[in-house]
Amino acid sequence: MLSRVADSIYWMNRYIERAENYARFISVNFNLVLDLPPNVPAQWEPLLIATADNFLFYQYYTEPTRENVINFMTFDKRNPNSIYNCLSSARENARTVRETISKEMWENLNRFYLWMREAKIDPSADINLLQDFYAQVRNDCQLYYGVVDCTITRNEAWHFGRVGRFLERADKTSRFLDVKYFTLLPDANAEGSTLDLMMWTAVLKSVSAYNMFRQQYASLTPTQIVEFLMLDKLFPRAMSHCVRQAELSLYEISGTNPTNGFSNAAEKEASKLRYEIEFTGVEDVFKSGLHQYLDQFQTRVNGVGRTVFETYFDLKPVA
Repeated sequence: MLSRVADSIYWMNRYIERAENYARFISVNFNLVLDLPPNVPAQWEPLLIATADNFLFYQYYTEPTRENVINFMTFDKRNPNSIYNCLSSARENARTVRETISKEMWENLNRFYLWMREAKIDPSADINLLQDFYAQVRNDCQLYYGVVDCTITRNEAWHFGRVGRFLERADKTSRFLDVKYFTLLPDANAEGSTLDLMMWTAVLKSVSAYNMFRQQYASLTPTQIVEFLMLDKLFPRAMSHCVRQAELSLYEISGTNPTNGFSNAAEKEASKLRYEIEFTGVEDVFKSGLHQYLDQFQTRVNGVGRTVFETYFDLKPVA
């Protein structure tokens, strides 16, 4: 496979995953608004800080109001990570590799992009209307992955798409957990209170993990929620599961048996990250500091993405 084609497929899937996760980020705050007592104001700046978009945001906006943050993260063409720009970039990558992907994939993604381009949503609209809009974004992203899994041969292209999808998902799940860190409680002594637990529960619901969590745990505690979203090996949005799936696809691409060790830098970095998270307990995470651990994890995921680029996409012509 040409490195250019592999790169386009990898980023096409990362952009779709990013669009879905930005819709989920905004749902975090919508869930909090619905659950918080009336004397606790909604906070929108934590979304910008957790996604590292706050520096760019303040170049164009003065206040992190609901309307400004929603517009910036959803429709603003000046924000390369906005949902609109992610879909536009994914569609452009798909257009350049139409001979490699299926007809159904292209039609689904093209329809999704055109719907988004024509969407007329006022950021100040009723919360139920906005919730319906972001639910539709999430559903269309999941429909895209269903079409991919039903119409694509399990070849290199499929595995490059999986690497992009799961690296992006691992990074964003860690940022969902970090949103809680940046959200200020009205009282410093409220940590561990019912209000604090409501915030944790909102994060759990925003990654569609509430039902699976309740099947596995008898009670809702911050420690168990972090353990589930970070260390669970079976839940598809858990950080540990995502890293493992990306690692397996990297070995499939090179044809290397994982039991024989890594064959390139990308496999090495992915395996190191998987071993680290696999042998980490939730007590170790809280001992080192949840935010500090998540920050380091995001750096490590970016490192894996960088080595994937250097190994497969940044190939120089042979002299």
